Amino acid sequence: MKIVVDAVAKGRSALPETSTAFETGRASLVVAETEQRPTVLGLVASGRMKTDRGTVTIDGRVDAKTLRRRIALVDAPVVSEPEPNVSVTGVVAEELMFAGHAPTPFAAARWLEGIGLDAIAGLPIGNVEPSLRIRLLLELAALRADVEGLVLVAPDRHGGEPLDWWRIAEEFAERGYAVLVIAGHASRTAIDAREVAR
Repeated sequence: MKIVVDAVAKGRSALPETSTAFETGRASLVVAETEQRPTVLGLVASGRMKTDRGTVTIDGRVDAKTLRRRIALVDAPVVSEPEPNVSVTGVVAEELMFAGHAPTPFAAARWLEGIGLDAIAGLPIGNVEPSLRIRLLLELAALRADVEGLVLVAPDRHGGEPLDWWRIAEEFAERGYAVLVIAGHASRTAIDAREVAR
């Protein structure tokens, strides 16, 4: 699966012309800054917002319905981020329901234990360390049956080390997902520096 975001733009300043692409088995990073632009780009790249200019294609076709079904929008401010005061168990239970599983506290606790995150079960999601938050939310998005791609919005807004969440994005790509991370210039610089050092 390959998604191509070609010269898309929205409004006068909501999203200036932007192009990127992401595909199965790879993690890609695209830069979008200001408070609003990462979310707008995430909505566009996942088929949830129409553009004023440009196109978004999935495997060469314009098909927003298929994009919405196969691409999960993860942790987008205002749109898909969990409320900061909700417990991790509560966040998991809600996502289990959307994925067609039993949304009980017991089921949530068992699922968290299964991925090794049971230690954070009682914390408010807003207090979870950044890389653990990203891993949790990506794992939850991946639970949905038709999801083959993940668009992670502005993980750098939570602080922490960019390379930590970038490694997690790469792990999901290795598991067969198409992963797009939308972040700022500073994160791009840190990740590019690591690539040069390899």
